[in-house]
Amino acid sequence: MDRSRWHGHARRVGVPAGCAALVLALTGTAAQAHTPAHHDPARRTLPAGDGWASYGTGTTGGAAADAARVRTVTDWAQFTAALAEGGDAPRIIKVKGVVDAVADGCDALAVPGYDFGAYLETYAPDTWGLERDLTGEPDDSPEGLRRASAARQDAEIKVNVPSDTTIIGVGRGAAIKGASLQIKDVDNVIVRNLTLESPVDCFPQWDPTDGDRGNWNSEYDTVVVHGSTHVWLDHNTFTDGAHPDSAAPTHFGMLYQQHDGELDIVKGANYVTASWNVFTEHDKTILVGNSDSESTAVGDRGKLKATFHHNLFTDLTERTPRVRFGQVDVYNNHFVAGSGYGYSFGVGKESQLVAEHNAFTLPRGVSPAKVLKRWNDAPLTARHNLANGRPVDLIAVHNAEIPEETLRSGAGWTPALRTSVHPAWAVPALVALGAGAGRAR
Repeated sequence: MDRSRWHGHARRVGVPAGCAALVLALTGTAAQAHTPAHHDPARRTLPAGDGWASYGTGTTGGAAADAARVRTVTDWAQFTAALAEGGDAPRIIKVKGVVDAVADGCDALAVPGYDFGAYLETYAPDTWGLERDLTGEPDDSPEGLRRASAARQDAEIKVNVPSDTTIIGVGRGAAIKGASLQIKDVDNVIVRNLTLESPVDCFPQWDPTDGDRGNWNSEYDTVVVHGSTHVWLDHNTFTDGAHPDSAAPTHFGMLYQQHDGELDIVKGANYVTASWNVFTEHDKTILVGNSDSESTAVGDRGKLKATFHHNLFTDLTERTPRVRFGQVDVYNNHFVAGSGYGYSFGVGKESQLVAEHNAFTLPRGVSPAKVLKRWNDAPLTARHNLANGRPVDLIAVHNAEIPEETLRSGAGWTPALRTSVHPAWAVPALVALGAGAGRAR
């Protein structure tokens, strides 16, 4: 992947000439700030006070692994074997080169008899209609064969990450493509220095009853933090890579959607820090809390605590992040809006979002009023932010321009777990210099 394409883009938007040198003079490089030169990156632990993942026991991943529990992997089979290796002792998995979960392509996952052309012909709205869904279709129908093919992909690309694990890319070219990392019901996980190319759903389902015109629904988030605690995601690049939504076709007049989220923090997950990452080229990017329902709230209230700092969010549509229930701290990030921009922060049920010292680069004609989106009535704190280099009160401008979605100020808590907090004017240059895969130390 050509990393220079979007890091160069980040420098062009909102980074004045000479600003990078001034930022370095004030703060030092990101690498210098993060770790001594002699330290093995694979044994890095989250610094004390660095976001919610540092709370309590902190996050050390596999730093204590002995030599026998350190693996270097170069393909999908080696990677899955390293994750599945038994025992509870800490482990380190070093990813070298590109590990592709679907190296043989989607056709290799399809069951015999599955034919996409037949699927389109059978379920076209002109013949099938929009009043009944496909749940009753038999196993030998086009939908049944799609279900079976989807089950194959699910089993192939989803992998469970155990507790006390560090997964780290080696050097600048390390990547995992087409996989869904499931950090589920575990504790103490670190994922660093990787380009994570979003999995492509090879077999999306058509739902005629979804909306007025039907819709394509896809599975597979790139990283899912489900019921887990103490997770550190650092210096990664989350991207749709070779399969951006902008290049997707339409079928039945609707986008043939083959992506879900880039990062989901759900089902009572807690104590997560996402730092120095790049999130790019995606639609529904980050979800914190996946449902408003009371059944979910039983596990979510008092949890879903997450910190996002020094990340670059560029060419995204929405959810950076969308929040329900959690105390979420978002500071020192650079948000670069593209042509398909919808919003940045989704204010959801009982959320307690704090957004401070961030920089927003918005194209001409896009108002900072769009940065916030109210899904439910929940107060938030938004201070010391800049839009196109100028101070902006995000709540005030939102309420003035979108009065039917009035937001209340004051999240009701003050973040204490922060390391260096930089002025918003310095953030674009600092993030451009330090964020993303290949830059961890």
